[in-house]
Amino acid sequence: MRPRLFAIALIFALPAAAQAATPREMMQQLGAAPSDAEVARAVEQAREHPLGTERNPVRVSGVEGEHAYIRRLRCGDGSRPRVGQRANVGVGVFGSIVDVWPLDCGDAAPGRFDLALDMYHDNHEETQAPAGFTLEPR
Repeated sequence: MRPRLFAIALIFALPAAAQAATPREMMQQLGAAPSDAEVARAVEQAREHPLGTERNPVRVSGVEGEHAYIRRLRCGDGSRPRVGQRANVGVGVFGSIVDVWPLDCGDAAPGRFDLALDMYHDNHEETQAPAGFTLEPR
């Protein structure tokens, strides 16, 4: 009976522990996080590619950072893009998991765009928008 109680307690304790750590901290705890120097080199190389693409994902801090960034994006006509279902596309150029959110501005620029975001950059707030979009100030 005790092992069963322990398993039940563990099920409830793990989400609370995971919420206490940032996504990058969780990667570090698992020994899966790239070093700061590796990330810095990758950021420099990524700047050669358009922002928001899989070769230069927008760096944000956690899922909340993904949502906050998308809420601030505006299409060429000032409207908010329609947002589709997020998809995980695997490990990206910064050594962490990349999510892609399909955005649709309809007839406004940039039209349809698959926005790549990397949420494993604690305390990073991107100030630029991908080509064709603008970014509302906070």
